[in-house]
Amino acid sequence: MSTRVIPIQPVPMLPVVRGSPRPGLAALGDFLRRRRRAILALQWFIVGVYVLLLAIPAFTPLPPESARILDHFTRFAQFVFWGIWWPFVILSIIVVGRAWCGFLCPEGALTEWVSRWGAGRRMPRALRWSGWPFVGFLMTTVYGQMLSVYEYPKPALLILGGSTLAAIVVGLLYGSEKRLWCRHLCPVSGVFALLSRLAPLHYRVDREAWARSTAKAERINCAPLVHIKSMTGAADCHMCARCSGHKDAIQLAARWPGREVVETAAGAVSPWQSRLVAWGMIGVAAGAFQWSASPWLVAVKQQLAAWLVEHELLAPLREVGHWWLFTYYPEANDVFTWLDGAILIAYIAATALALGAWVSLWLYAAERMLRLPQARHALALTLTPFAGLAIFLGLLGLTTSQLAPEGVGLSWLPWLRGCVLFVAVAWSGLLIRAWIERQTASRARKLAARVAVPAALVLPFCAWVIFFYRW
Repeated sequence: MSTRVIPIQPVPMLPVVRGSPRPGLAALGDFLRRRRRAILALQWFIVGVYVLLLAIPAFTPLPPESARILDHFTRFAQFVFWGIWWPFVILSIIVVGRAWCGFLCPEGALTEWVSRWGAGRRMPRALRWSGWPFVGFLMTTVYGQMLSVYEYPKPALLILGGSTLAAIVVGLLYGSEKRLWCRHLCPVSGVFALLSRLAPLHYRVDREAWARSTAKAERINCAPLVHIKSMTGAADCHMCARCSGHKDAIQLAARWPGREVVETAAGAVSPWQSRLVAWGMIGVAAGAFQWSASPWLVAVKQQLAAWLVEHELLAPLREVGHWWLFTYYPEANDVFTWLDGAILIAYIAATALALGAWVSLWLYAAERMLRLPQARHALALTLTPFAGLAIFLGLLGLTTSQLAPEGVGLSWLPWLRGCVLFVAVAWSGLLIRAWIERQTASRARKLAARVAVPAALVLPFCAWVIFFYRW
């Protein structure tokens, strides 16, 4: 399906007015706006920590089996990145929107900073294609599994460092004090944009107050290129607070979690966003987290290896020999053969196809039941609580796998997983019902759709239950 690309026009600098003190969350937003220098200092501190955690382990020998988090820097860096950083970044987006992007993300800070001295060119239309976040998520996820990015520092430097270098290059070429990388090309920007719609915090725009205001004010820069005056959601907002208090019309405010999803019109969602939910966050992510524990993968690999040996086809059983192509660490007795690599990719692809097709078919069925064109794309957003919390649980598995050798008790883990899965399914169920009830279809058609959309979660839910409680 082709998607019309809407060119991004330069966003004018927006004036800010310093209004009177406001209570509650609005005051917090104003406070953060006034602490811009402190936020910049924090961003540069994070950049420094990020560079050290990436670079030092990549150029030091692998830690021994007996190494622990607190007595070896590589183990410590792995725990910070994969045990704390990524799982709780995902959780933070669900809770407070894209505040990570606005306050802490090293790539966002670097691409905005270097663009101050860059060429300031207009980004080509090809780089503004709306499908890049989907493609970037798939490529980095699968490539990371091919290299065992969670276990070894060189793949982390290649993938994360490569992404950061690309962000810097984009900043040098395009925009001026803007985050065009974050807006169009960041591999996780699509996931963050989807999850931020669930957050109970957002910057609310009062258009009537905006229109009434006649006061002059200093100008501000919206780095992610959000047209603030017409902003109605949190998908692209980085929660940086720079516009808080503008014309006394913008303030940090609370809302019901997922309200933005419920209020999304059927035709207002890009097909690439729904594909990212169904095929990426639900399909590819499940395969990426589960392949290493799958007895099915082991059984198929053994049968194929036996068949290859029987027929004297030994080339697929040879070691790959390149760590940047597939896992290759002879010193750690961890090497991939060509067969290992092919089976890994095939498993992730098969999982993505099975789960993605299952979800997409039920969403399409619900659209037909409602007789509402493009409804499947908006309905896909109602599944983001399940998709996001499942990814959080997958990443949390990296946390617990690193804590287990430290002697940390994990008897609470099955209970926690069960509770989070229950919340994920229940939250998605509430959003499904609320979205469908807002439509104009007959009661019978709404009831049929309310059965079809939850059915889309049955197979993904079973996949995670099997992974957590059977494997």
